[in-house]
Amino acid sequence: MYISLVVAASNANAIGGNNALLWRLPNDMKFFKNLTWGMPVIMGRKTFFSMAGKPLPGRFNIVITRNIDSVPAQEGVWICTSLEEAIEKAKATDCREAFVIGGGDIYRQSMAIADKIYMTRVHADFSEADVFFPEISVDDFGLSESIEFAADEKHAFPYAFETWTRIKDMESNG
Repeated sequence: MYISLVVAASNANAIGGNNALLWRLPNDMKFFKNLTWGMPVIMGRKTFFSMAGKPLPGRFNIVITRNIDSVPAQEGVWICTSLEEAIEKAKATDCREAFVIGGGDIYRQSMAIADKIYMTRVHADFSEADVFFPEISVDDFGLSESIEFAADEKHAFPYAFETWTRIKDMESNG
């Protein structure tokens, strides 16, 4: 099973502030939904609660928390106490790819095992940010695709959809 990270990050790798996104980009939300539909999504407790504490529909929702009592049991949500346990739950779905969707600590833990990073790079800076995506090492990942978009009436900031692939994977496929 492939492990992929999905993130929207600013120029300075900001991903959130005050347990919320810092921008609204409808095309990014559509991209995220299409990419992750029917697949397992792995997230930390704070990310889960930033989505009103409800599972994302059409996906296997796996929430990582040190305290399993901090996340109420509900249909469509699997609660795990470690990234390793979450990956085992994702493998049990028999899907070919699992998506880590945040937050900052879960991204840091996942970086070493990720095969791919789907990043929406928001071309702006946000001083109110308090959560950041880890720096992508160009020794480990290569930028395999980047599609730029200008700001418009629905998107306050220019952005790019970037795909970063682990270099060993790029070499074996290319």
